[in-house]
Amino acid sequence: MSFVGNFALLILAADAPPATVQDPRAGVLGFLGPMVFMIVIMYVLMIRPNQKKARDHADLLKALKSGDKVITSSGILATVVSVKDKSVTIRSGDTKLELLKSAITEVTERSGTAAAAS
Repeated sequence: MSFVGNFALLILAADAPPATVQDPRAGVLGFLGPMVFMIVIMYVLMIRPNQKKARDHADLLKALKSGDKVITSSGILATVVSVKDKSVTIRSGDTKLELLKSAITEVTERSGTAAAAS
């Protein structure tokens, strides 16, 4: 009986497909595919919006001119008196301050729009 059992196992083993060796590149692709996808998602969700925001802020500072009403990063509401290369002089109430341009966060009113509205 053991001869018949061993013979049956040999017959079944002969019909089995040969074992395939997995290509090592498939494992690398299985790892790198999701990694590349995550990097693209991080770029789209985090880096690109910050670049756009920085570009918009730089454009705002380039268009800054005397007479504009602005808000600084510290919350001061002021009017621009003069603009230099890296600094801006503002007037808020009775106070005149010189700040870095980067401290200006928002322009609430352009000097030309107030004259056009009147």
